[in-house]
Amino acid sequence: QVQLVESGGGLVQAGGSLRLSCAASGTVTDAGPMFSLYHVGWYRQAPGKQRELVAQITNSGSTKYADFVKGRFTISRDNTKYTVNLQMNSLKPEDTAVYYCNVITPWGSNYWGKGTLVTVSS
Repeated sequence: QVQLVESGGGLVQAGGSLRLSCAASGTVTDAGPMFSLYHVGWYRQAPGKQRELVAQITNSGSTKYADFVKGRFTISRDNTKYTVNLQMNSLKPEDTAVYYCNVITPWGSNYWGKGTLVTVSS
């Protein structure tokens, strides 16, 4: 069972930066470490809104970003540490949300972390 723990959220002023991290556990099986095979993404959910994709990085390292974060956020992964990071720059008040880490395995399992709150003040 994969478990995901997010960290790095907090309160920041508009224009500031935060770096979110997601640590995965339960990714080593009898066949060896599996984390490098996963697609990993960051989603967010603002109050009263649906959860939305922020950024994703595939098992081959390809990245995808939502239009509203392009040029400001960068997703990266470390397959040796089983972590995925989201560097967030030029934050805006509308970026305020709970940010969730998500993992999709090659066999179709989908896992979520409990989220970390990011609050951007104007």
